[in-house]
Amino acid sequence: MQFAPAIPILRIFSVDKAREFYLDFLGFQLDWEHRFAPDLPLYMQIHRDGLILHLSEHHGDATPGSAVFARVEDLKALERELLAKRYGYARPQAEAVDWGLEMQVSDPFGNRLRFCQQIDNV
Repeated sequence: MQFAPAIPILRIFSVDKAREFYLDFLGFQLDWEHRFAPDLPLYMQIHRDGLILHLSEHHGDATPGSAVFARVEDLKALERELLAKRYGYARPQAEAVDWGLEMQVSDPFGNRLRFCQQIDNV
C-alpha cells in the first residue's frame, strides 16, 4: 500500500477573486473545473509544479481560514517573483524561522498558504 500526497481543499467565495489570486498572482495553472449545473457552485483543481490544490465554492467542503504548508526549493525566488507582480493586496516576504525560511500569503477568503524552504543552518 502507498499513499499519494494529500490535496488540500480550500473554500472560496468568488471565482473571479480566486482566479486573480491563485492563477494571476501565485502563478498556478487551471487543470479543470466542475459544476453540477451552470448556476451551482464551482469546484476546480489548480497546480503549480508538484503542489495541487482544490478550490471549492461548495458549502461544507472546507472551512474558511484553513492553512496549507507547502515546501519550496527556492523561497527567495518565489518571493522576488511575487513582489515583482505588485499585487494590490499582498507583498509577502520570506522570514527566517528555526527550520529555514517561511513566507505566509493569505488568499481573499482567509485561507493561508505557508511556503517553506527547509535550511539546515539559518
